[in-house]
Amino acid sequence: MNERLESSNEMRAARPREPRAGRLRPMFHAALAAAGFVLTAAAQDAGSPAPQFAVDDTAQARASEFRTLDEEVQALKKLAVDLNRDLFLLEEELLFPASTQVSVFVSMDVGEFFALDSVELKLDGKDVASYLYTDREVDALYRGGVQRLFAGNVRAGEHELVAFFTGQGPHDRAYRRGASLTFEKGIGPKYIELKISDRESRLQPEFVVVEWE
Repeated sequence: MNERLESSNEMRAARPREPRAGRLRPMFHAALAAAGFVLTAAAQDAGSPAPQFAVDDTAQARASEFRTLDEEVQALKKLAVDLNRDLFLLEEELLFPASTQVSVFVSMDVGEFFALDSVELKLDGKDVASYLYTDREVDALYRGGVQRLFAGNVRAGEHELVAFFTGQGPHDRAYRRGASLTFEKGIGPKYIELKISDRESRLQPEFVVVEWE
């Protein structure tokens, strides 16, 4: 038995031992290789250009398209207004030629002694126009507005125009007054104005019919 033990010990002593450094060398090389891979990848990332992102121009294109469309709409509106004005003037020339045209306008000045409600117009004894005013329309006349009450055709010669004004006079009393004008219709158009103003001296409204020169 002692001989066997001695023989076993001799075999262990005779077997060559691998140094510890030799066993750690493969692990060291593997770590270096991994570190080298990481450094190489980092170097490649540092030297590579920054990623490029495509710019989406859809929003800008749509905004430009909307601006163009809005400009076209505004141009069409202006064209429609101009066309409507031209058609109106053409209609005026066709319906009321200068040789027979008569136009009557209404205006007001101050208006402290008279609040206008309505106007009636007679031409050569015939009712040709009547108008009932709103508060807003009366206010527009107070601020200098002029309303065309009547436009028609009459033959050349002498004619009589009579206007009746209805409203509230001094002390809020019902008030109705008339004014007339005899005029001569010539070759050109005739323009007549019904003027409502205040007569300070009498504290009464005044109604005058005048011809435009």
